[in-house]
Amino acid sequence: MSFYSIEEILQECKKRDLTFAQVVIESDMQEREVSMEDSLKKMKQMWEAMVSASNSYEKALRSNSGLVGGDGGKMEEYLQSQKTICGTFVSKVIAQALQMGESNACMKRIVAAPTAGACGVLPAVLIPYAKEYQVSEEEVLHALFVAAGIGQVIASRAFIAGAAGGCQAEVGSASAMAAGALVSLKGGDATQIAHACAMALKAVLGLVCDPVAGLVEVPCVKRNVMGAVNALSVADMVLAGIKSKIPADEVIDAMREVGEKMDVSLRETAKGGLATTPSALQFTDQIHNSIK
Repeated sequence: MSFYSIEEILQECKKRDLTFAQVVIESDMQEREVSMEDSLKKMKQMWEAMVSASNSYEKALRSNSGLVGGDGGKMEEYLQSQKTICGTFVSKVIAQALQMGESNACMKRIVAAPTAGACGVLPAVLIPYAKEYQVSEEEVLHALFVAAGIGQVIASRAFIAGAAGGCQAEVGSASAMAAGALVSLKGGDATQIAHACAMALKAVLGLVCDPVAGLVEVPCVKRNVMGAVNALSVADMVLAGIKSKIPADEVIDAMREVGEKMDVSLRETAKGGLATTPSALQFTDQIHNSIK
């Protein structure tokens, strides 16, 4: 896919009377010189890998550092109590985000969407939604192409790596991708998808990347929850008719500007933010001593 702006995709949708997903699929077909069947097959492999990662979660598993593991299981148990504040569906999303993030930290197979550190966001909203509303596989694949199109533009126009632009670039991008995918699944049009991308990314502008001990664990896993829930709220706002005052491409540009101005200590170096709090430094010492 070779789009440099969301506006380019919107213009193609309007000019050719295609959906956001169809434009992205055609772009993939042209770039990789494959058939539509092959394009959908490749995305189906991504979806199956997400579902497999979800099904293979082990609540007893802990990361080598000992910092994460088991919280996805705790959230699932709490969900069964039917006492959640957020309700059943949102709680399922929270549990899924935790489980996928923990699986990543425990070196299990996940899908980087768009990065490993943000791997929990997209499946956290899509897997529970697909189960809850029994949507077809084709609908899910098209939603994933919407997410891919958004992610590709962000990667081309700004960045998706925490080392380059902070966690706004990782979890923020994933949240924008998930919000767009949800709007697509609910029947939203291309313009609404663009508004979802803009609103989701706006909500996390300035989010730093400050991993404790330099590991993609704390606060990364729980930030996946934030990204997923942010996507849910944004999708509902958009579907209610609420629009972003700032176009998606301008929001992406602002994210790039903020990331470039962000001090290096807050870009995945573990030299600032939460990573240098007293408790974090204590954890870091413990982890380093355990591997000597």
